[in-house]
Amino acid sequence: MMDQPKTSKELGASSTRAPSDSKRRARQLGRTGGALGVTALVILVWSGLSARHASAKLKESTEAAALVTVATTQPAAQSQLSELILPGSVQANYEAPIYARTSGYLKRWLVDIGTPVKAGQLLAEIESPEVDQQLRQAQADLATAEANQKIADLTAERWRNLRASDSVSKQEADEKISLAASGDAQMQAARANVQRLRELAGFEKVIAPFEGVVTARNTDIGRLIAAGENTGPALFRVADMHRLRLYVSVPQTYAAVMKPGLKADLLFPDRPGKNYVATLDSTSSAIDASTRTLLAQLVIDNKNGELLPGAYAEVHFKLPPGEGAVSYKLPANVLLFRSDGLHVGTVDSKNRVVLKPVEVGRDYGSDVEIVRGLDTNDNVILSPPDSLTDGLTVRVAPPANPKRVAKL
Repeated sequence: MMDQPKTSKELGASSTRAPSDSKRRARQLGRTGGALGVTALVILVWSGLSARHASAKLKESTEAAALVTVATTQPAAQSQLSELILPGSVQANYEAPIYARTSGYLKRWLVDIGTPVKAGQLLAEIESPEVDQQLRQAQADLATAEANQKIADLTAERWRNLRASDSVSKQEADEKISLAASGDAQMQAARANVQRLRELAGFEKVIAPFEGVVTARNTDIGRLIAAGENTGPALFRVADMHRLRLYVSVPQTYAAVMKPGLKADLLFPDRPGKNYVATLDSTSSAIDASTRTLLAQLVIDNKNGELLPGAYAEVHFKLPPGEGAVSYKLPANVLLFRSDGLHVGTVDSKNRVVLKPVEVGRDYGSDVEIVRGLDTNDNVILSPPDSLTDGLTVRVAPPANPKRVAKL
């Protein structure tokens, strides 16, 4: 069926609807564009805020990561006696090597190691025929000198009498008198030689110089003996062990408290479970420049003879806390070495580092004594980095063990 042509009325109605639809589309497009603009603006603002927030968060995390995390502890005042343990070497009160004063062969020995001896007791005899022969010859020379001196004295006396009567010249009388004086000198020399050889022969008997115990015998019967201490080992060694001396090298840090009368407990490996007491007798009053130690001498009563010279001893000194200000005991790793001296890092209430100069007292090995520069309320940094500076802000780690530093 063919379409019928539109009438004028229909054409008018159609032309009226067309402008109305276009306006509606325009309004829809405007509303859509506004919504898109608002959305874009919201997205733009949100992106800016997100970027700012992310930047602030990154800055905060960066600053937080840059902070040094430190562990701290609080010092505790020392309230009891501290103990200093040092190695010591025991020596006899008197000890002497016995050398021969004359040469010969050992005829016999009368004492062996471990034998108690008295002063002047015979230890051994040396057979020295050369010395005996020299002594006999010297005695004969002395007899000759005495006989010659007797004749010279009689002759000088006669010539004095003759000179008194002018029977002889003064020159002749003076010669006879001078011969008598010379003979007298020769007689004195011969007598001195006899005395020397008698004393040398007396050294054939080796005697103990003091009361003690024979600790060494380095000879035997028939052995050739040479006089002097540079010709071989000593024949015997005698030690007086009624009282012993103990020598200890004390570090310079403790030199000030090493005063005569200070007591020390001694432990010996060969006497387990037994405790001995020694008294500080004296010190060398000088620090050894090579070891920075003070040599201390203690004395031990050994009347029972239990302790032996040459033994090793573990010496326990009971030392009072440092005199003057209160002292604190801290781990040795808290110390910072600076050009102007030792420092310790502390943290204040605002988590800022405060470096404090300190003075160290005694060194206990893993711990040290701080005698000046700290207070009980200080938060001391453990194992501080070398780069730690005054005023630096740090992060304080929660204490793993707040009571790490205990009172002595």
